[in-house]
Amino acid sequence: MPDSSVPRLSEPKLAPRWQEFAPDGSWLQVDVARQQVFVVQKAEFVLCFPVSTALNGAGEQEGSGQTPRGWHCIRAKIGSGHPVNAVYRGRRWTKECYTSELAAQNPGRDWILGRILWLSGLEPGVNRGGDRDTMRRYIYFHGTADTEPMGEPLSHGCIRMRMKDIALLFEDTAVYTPVYIG
Repeated sequence: MPDSSVPRLSEPKLAPRWQEFAPDGSWLQVDVARQQVFVVQKAEFVLCFPVSTALNGAGEQEGSGQTPRGWHCIRAKIGSGHPVNAVYRGRRWTKECYTSELAAQNPGRDWILGRILWLSGLEPGVNRGGDRDTMRRYIYFHGTADTEPMGEPLSHGCIRMRMKDIALLFEDTAVYTPVYIG
């Protein structure tokens, strides 16, 4: 029986303007406050994964180290056919596979692992164009080491996920899928 003394979070709200950006009712929705990403289908929340967004909070400015808000889409998928623990640098597989030994040899490295879902902003002046362009800021969903905390903001702007979770999301998410971050 669930512990009724544990406070429960209310169901998240559907993203604003979803009918405009995701008219079929399907999108990914990142809740920065909850540190979760939801898979939404037919305007219903169907899956949820823990994430880690930016340590510096939410914001769109280039160089801020913040996670950009608003409507985006998956512009590119990187990592198909690579090992689930593949290591990336500059969106290219380094031919390394993440292990605790590799991590010990590279302390302080910002690990981009497994799969990459590269985001592009859909709102000119908000997260697209100029010094607020999500794609030009290289913001993506990507895997991180299982030893890294999840559910708390610690990234440099990207949306970090467990390697097994990003692999699942990658397989079931098409290019141009809408993404709302708020």
